[in-house]
Amino acid sequence: QVQLVESGGGLVQPGGSLRLSCVVSGFTFSSYTMRWYRQAPGKERELVATISSTGGIRSFANSVKGRFTISRDNAKSTVYLQMNSLKPEDTAVYYCHVTYRDTDYWGQGTQVTVSS
Repeated sequence: QVQLVESGGGLVQPGGSLRLSCVVSGFTFSSYTMRWYRQAPGKERELVATISSTGGIRSFANSVKGRFTISRDNAKSTVYLQMNSLKPEDTAVYYCHVTYRDTDYWGQGTQVTVSS
């Protein structure tokens, strides 16, 4: 079955960096667009970044442009989110996502807390 497992979250000071990873299984990873979302307490889940199946097309939310990068390693069935210049408002649970055969799949999420 489809599984997405995120890792790499943690506590970081403002201005710091983290790299999130999402390892997937259960489908042909290299054929699908992958996305990272986040959800802060009391807020709706928001799309952070998208990467096409080959990695050639990437897009970002305005709030993270220039600070976050999304990448993928199709040989490892892994998608990454590199987060630099982190701000307190980046604090959230981060989820990776795929739509496979018209069904949305999510990982369990990884907590990112930006605080001094």
